[in-house]
Amino acid sequence: MDDTPVIGVLALQGDVREHLTALAMADALARPVRRPEELAEVDGLVIPGGESTTMSKLAVLFGMMEPLRERVAAGMPVYGTCAGMILLADKILDPRSGQETVGGIEMIVRRNAFGRQNESFEAAVEVDGVPGGPVDGVFIRAPWVESVGAGAQVLAMHGGHIVAVRQGNALATSFHPELTGDHRLHAFFTDMVRAMG
Repeated sequence: MDDTPVIGVLALQGDVREHLTALAMADALARPVRRPEELAEVDGLVIPGGESTTMSKLAVLFGMMEPLRERVAAGMPVYGTCAGMILLADKILDPRSGQETVGGIEMIVRRNAFGRQNESFEAAVEVDGVPGGPVDGVFIRAPWVESVGAGAQVLAMHGGHIVAVRQGNALATSFHPELTGDHRLHAFFTDMVRAMG
């Protein structure tokens, strides 16, 4: 891999375009991923926000769930925001029926923990490893992390709750950095992909 990693955005549902833009601004070659053969061509993957139950069901329907699990387990760098965080959790506290996860981070998440759509908010969040002061985070029906296992590292808290976690090749945030114009988290992830390339 040269210095420009190819990073996919899982394009089954959610704010795909904003992530593609943010990754491009972070010097990655960004492309949408809908099929297993497209997944095989990327160095890393962003799982965007959206509706986690719908995304889980679409991933199964499109034949993506098993390839996703295999690539993440094999060490492909992956970054999940909001619903993407839920999909990267090993356990969901209150899963909807039929909801599956990709896994990859030893954490238990609570869906919609920060409230409903009309309780969405923006907040400045200090994230370990991201220089330049707090990042802007948009919380939309956001989950939070109830607890993490020994392998997971907490990168950020908000209101006494865990909102950013990393475990090896996997990164997850409760909030949407792609909606703010602040691309430092995407740059942080792009550097993760480079380092593992």
